[in-house]
Parts: sequence; structure tokens; C-alpha cells
Amino acid sequence: MPPSHTPRAPRITRTVNIGILAHVDAGKTSLTERLLFDTGAIDRLGSVDSGTTQTDTGDIERERGITVRSAVASFTVGPAQVNLIDTPGHSDFIAEVERALGVLDGAVLVLSAVEGVQAQPRVLMKTLRRLRLPTLLFVNKIDRAGARHEGLLADIRHKLAPQPVAMTAVRDLGTRDARAVPRSLDDADFRAHAAEALAETDDALLARVLDGPPPTAAELRAALAAGTAQGRVHPVFFGSALSGEGVGALAGAMVRLLPPAPGGQDGADGQEGPHGPDGADGAAPQGTVFAVERRAGAPGKTAYLRLFAGELAVRQRVTLHRHGPGGTPVEYTGQITSLDVVGRVGAEAGAGRLTAGNIAKVRGLAEVRVGDRLGPAAATNNAAATAKADADAATEADTATEAGTTADTGTAAHFAAPSLSTVVRARQPGPGPAARLHAALLTLADQDPLIHTRALPGGATSVLLYGEVQKEIIAATLARDFGIEADFEPSRPAHIERPVGVGEACEEIARRGHTGLWATIGLRVEPAPAGSGAAFRYETELGALPRAFHHAIEETVYETLAQGHDGRPVTDCVVTLVRSGFCGPVSTAGDFRGLTPVVLERALRDAGTRVYEPCHAFELEIPHDALAPVSARLTAAEADIADARETAGGEPAWLLEGRIPAREVHGVKRWLPGLTRGEAVWWSRPSGYRPLGRDRRKPDVRPLTPPAHPFP
Repeated sequence: MPPSHTPRAPRITRTVNIGILAHVDAGKTSLTERLLFDTGAIDRLGSVDSGTTQTDTGDIERERGITVRSAVASFTVGPAQVNLIDTPGHSDFIAEVERALGVLDGAVLVLSAVEGVQAQPRVLMKTLRRLRLPTLLFVNKIDRAGARHEGLLADIRHKLAPQPVAMTAVRDLGTRDARAVPRSLDDADFRAHAAEALAETDDALLARVLDGPPPTAAELRAALAAGTAQGRVHPVFFGSALSGEGVGALAGAMVRLLPPAPGGQDGADGQEGPHGPDGADGAAPQGTVFAVERRAGAPGKTAYLRLFAGELAVRQRVTLHRHGPGGTPVEYTGQITSLDVVGRVGAEAGAGRLTAGNIAKVRGLAEVRVGDRLGPAAATNNAAATAKADADAATEADTATEAGTTADTGTAAHFAAPSLSTVVRARQPGPGPAARLHAALLTLADQDPLIHTRALPGGATSVLLYGEVQKEIIAATLARDFGIEADFEPSRPAHIERPVGVGEACEEIARRGHTGLWATIGLRVEPAPAGSGAAFRYETELGALPRAFHHAIEETVYETLAQGHDGRPVTDCVVTLVRSGFCGPVSTAGDFRGLTPVVLERALRDAGTRVYEPCHAFELEIPHDALAPVSARLTAAEADIADARETAGGEPAWLLEGRIPAREVHGVKRWLPGLTRGEAVWWSRPSGYRPLGRDRRKPDVRPLTPPAHPFP
């Protein structure tokens, strides 16, 4: 995913990192290509259909015409550098969008003037608004038959963003001659319209509108920029990525209305900032790795890193942090051997110095993977957006606690974890092909940790998925990039288990005639808040055991919980070491690794566990006369309908909201058209878990699957 080669521009004084988000086929990648071409970043306009775009660089992306991995490109508008992050539009790759959100200063949400407000943009916009991430809307395809303007603005207001401000008018809508006409605040009519729209979220401006004097054009420009930066209002631009109509107005708005990256002003042109080589006030470097690629024939990995504070240089040693399986902290140190700043060319690109607010391609970190953090976790993302999201999280407690945190990043998840699992086997029998398959899947996990590869007995590997298209992409990648033909079992819901009570168990070394493992271990298991994951604590003194034995117990607890029962991980619990002992020099770390799963299983049996199944949150718009039959079928599908209300404007319709088991979603999509004459609009997204079946407070807990290490 190479950045574009941008001609040297005037001195760069600020940088803004913008994500391009959309429903699949809305024209997101075509818009990125047009922005690069119109601003002079590239001299030839590529095409998605011909596979010649700058950001869809993978063979599979070019063949299928979809974006699978986030891609970075850049261009300049005057003294501002814009780093564009083109994200996947298909819902199966929402994890890529998840990672991009943490490094953005703003976003552009692309809609189709023909298809209108679709499922994916509604999911994305809810998250963008919750984060209060500054967002512009671009309505693409105004030159297509069936394109809408006023009706679509009404849909945006009712379904997407309640405070849109249309910044362009459209002439000859729906024809090849369609033109996007920018609207100016110097025009009295538009000034009055914009003042009313902005006053809905600005009390001071509302007083001016009602009592006078009317706000001036300059005051409205400032209010529009402030409202956009705070995520209160959303400017809307109409245009066509294919013809270029309206794209210039959008490019100007990116640098005029979206706030620049904090710290991006200092040293953005390659000159040292005012605070010395460590950045502001000598701050230590802090950043996030949001993409990793490994190209065929190229040695090592290339990591895309957004820096939030401090600065980095070639040959600098850095320590990266992540959370391993089950949440155990992991860190490693490596040396940067190459550093190319996105948007720089020639000697400037390879100058080997990255300043805060910018993005670079970093090489030399052999163990790097997506989500790795440089510096404290709280500082390695969009701090403003994260703080606002945390403030809002209390109002969405159910969703937040179910979605929880991502085990590999340790940061709050904006989207729920994958809800499907599958088992992959090499088509060619034997331990060699199985080992190569597992190694290839581990490499893919560097790019997407949420697939959670897990070795199974017999040479198979388990992975988590968002959907069937993602499975197809993984299979194609294994075949093309690794030469491995693999068979996938049918996908099934990814269940989890949680303890429902407190349980304790202990195994001790006998005073006389001991046989078996030479270790004493006592564990207590107790439930933790939903979404908190697994945690390990000590009530024994750390010096009571050699450090290697402590490490063996803790690591094995996390591994055993992750393996769980029949592939169902045990989570949202606290495991405490309450008793320990050893017999030197007989005891070994292997004794503690072997005994820990036995004691943990007994403690879980004493506590009792409950199985939870993944759910989807859904919204369903249906014709007015279809409420009764659709509600009955949803109830039969075990859906919980939380709200039902009549929609405002347009044809009479009902909007239903609720949650439904993930296993029922495919069936609902199959029978909905028949009950609604094909007029239903359904969208859903993974949304945590709910109990499966009856409450098993003291179930017959089957043995935990011991940690599998079939490959060296």
C-alpha cells in the first residue's frame, strides 16, 4: 500500500490525516484516485475496473475491485498536506476501519446519490458521531440515472446526521451533464439557510438569528469550521468521482474545515520543531501501528505508523507494546532500519525523521503487528476523539460492556469482535503442509489480529471471521501469496463462556510419597464485568516461587482460558493465584504448565459457567402493513425488538430496532423480501453476546482444552 509520489510543494505548515469511509461500491476508491489526480499527486487517472488505482495495490483487490486493506496516499492543498487513508467498504473488513479510526483527524463518508443512505454508512456514522470525529459527507454519482438531491438530503437528516449543511447545489441531476455548483456564504439566501442550520447546535448563533444582528459571512465560516471540528454539524458535498465534479470543493473543505493533526505543524516540512528532537516539551515518541504489509519477494515487514507525540529517526531503538492472547501484556524492542515519511519525495522521503502528526513506513521491526503501540496506550490514538467517546460510553453501557476491549490492542473497541469462527485445514495431508498453513495464518494475523489464529489438535487452525467474503479473501490469499490450498469448514457462531459464581481449587505436593507433577497451585476464579476480558492476579508473595514458575502459571492460565471448552474461550473473569509451592531442585516450569489447566478446570467447575452466543444489533424499515407478520417472524427467530416507531416523511413505514442472534441473520434476510414485497431495508452489525439457552449455574463443565503447541 504505497503512498503516492507527491511533487514537492510549498513549505508544509500543517498535516491532516483523513479517512475515506463508505458502503461497498459507493465510489470511495474512485474518489481517492480523483483527489490525487486533481491535486497533481499523480499524472494518470487510474480505474477500479481496470485495477490501476493507487490504493488498491494487492492482486486480489485489483481482481475483485474491492478494498481489503487500508491504504495510504497523500496530496497537498496549498501549505497543507492531506494524508488519505482509504478503508475497506465491505462490512466483513470492518476491523480495518476500526484500526483507521484511531489514527484519524477527520473523515469523509461517501454516499451514492442513487443508492442513498445504505446499511454500512449508518453503522459508520453512528461510530463517527459517538467519537465526535469531524466528518464531511460526499454524495457521489450525481451523473447517474436515478440520482437524488433534496430527497437524499432529507434521508441524511432523518437517518444519518441530523445537522447536515449542503455546500453544493446540483444542475442537470442524473445526467452526464450533471454539475456541482459550490454555494457561497457571500450569497444572502445561502447565508440565511446556513445560519438556521448552524444555529441548531450553537446557542449564541441562535440568539443572533432570532434577535439580530444577523451573523456575517465571516462569522458563519468560523461557526461552520468550529461546528465541523467538534462533530456537531456535517457539511455535505455533491459530485462525481468519475467526472471530477464537486471534488475540488471537497478538497478545499478538507483543509479548511477539518482540524489539522496536533503537532503536525512543527517540523512537518522536515525542519526541527521548536521543542527539540523529542517533539513538544521533549516528549517521548508515542504512536500506533495501523497497518502491516509483507510483499512477495521483499524482506521483512513494513509497518505504517502514525506518530502522536515526539519523533522517530532511523537506527533508533523503540519498544512496542500489545496485549497477547487473554490480555497478558507483551512488549518487544527493535531497531528502525528504514523510515519513509508519507507525502515526502526524494531525499526528503528518506531523511529518516518522523515528527508528530505524520505517518511513515517503518522497516526493521521483525515482530511488529497491527495494533502495536509506541508509548503509553492512552496516548497512542486520537486523544480528542477517544476522550469524547469515553465520555459518551456511559450512555451506551450495554453495548460498551459487551463489545469490550480488543485483546490485541488494549484499546476500546468501536465495533464488536468477529461473531463467526471456522476451522482451516491444509488440503495436502501431512504435518509439513499443516505447519506451513499455520505459519501463513499467523502472518495474516500480523495484518489482522482479530482473526485470532489458534492451533488445534491434528494440524488444523481455528480463525475468527466477520463474514463469508472475508473467508473467501483469506482462502485466495493463502493460495496466491503462500501457495497453500486450504479447506474451510462451514462457519459457525463464535460462542464464549463466562463464570457465573466464585470457584476455587488446589493441588499440592504431598509431604510423603508424592507422585505426579512437582508443583503446588491454588486458583480462585470469579466473574468480572462483561467485556473486561480475563485477568490474572496474585494473592501469594511474588518471591514465593522462582520467577520462571510464576510466568509459567500466568501464561498457561491465559492460554487455557483462550482454548476454552470445545473452542469456546472463557472470558470476563479474574483468576487469582491463592496458593503456590515447589520442591527444589525437582520442580520445573513444565510441572507448573502441566498442572495449571487441571486446577483451573476444577475451579471453573466449582464456579459454574454460562455459554453466550454472538448477537447483531439491527435496524429494519418495513412497509406500514407488514408490521404484524414481520414482528411475528422476528420473535420466532429469537429477536428482541427494543423499539418500533413510525418513520417521519416519505411513505408510511415502521422502523424496528433490536438485537438478534447472529445465527438467525442469514435466515431473516432470506424471508424478509417475501413478507415486504421486496421493500424492506435491513442492516445489522455484530453487537456483543447474550446467554444461550437456560442459565447453567452449576453445569457439568467439560474439560478445558489444554493449550496446543503442535508446531515448533
